[in-house]
Amino acid sequence: MKTLRQVGVGQTVTVKRLYGEGPVKRRIMDMGITKGVQIYVRKVAPLGDPIEVTVRDYELSLRKVDAEMIEVE
Repeated sequence: MKTLRQVGVGQTVTVKRLYGEGPVKRRIMDMGITKGVQIYVRKVAPLGDPIEVTVRDYELSLRKVDAEMIEVE
């Protein structure tokens, strides 16, 4: 299982599955991250938190814990 946190800068991946429960999963989905969506990793901060990505033509910053809940391929 590969998560968004493990993706390198400059790579584009497709969301395979979302983990988490209740409000946490709903918040991720509300940001536009759903199954089948492509995510481009723009930047990763020096300590790995946050991760800047492009989703559905807009830029988004995600925390490491949120990125670990997103399985990609």
